Amino acid sequence: MWRLWLLFDPRRTLVALFVFLFGLALVIHFILLSTNRFNWLDGPRATPVRASEMIITPVAPLPSPGFKIG
Repeated sequence: MWRLWLLFDPRRTLVALFVFLFGLALVIHFILLSTNRFNWLDGPRATPVRASEMIITPVAPLPSPGFKIG
């Protein structure tokens, strides 16, 4: 392993490694910030509810099956 450091300058190699890892961390965090689930700054965006997803409740409760009018 020590012969590998004879080929590369340790300071330049470690600086390049840290710059690369910092750039990778920034890219990952910005990707997460662009998603709806993992955006910890704005929170989840409210999506409009489509008509097919709305639950329609009756105004008056339905009478029981054994109930007869009149």
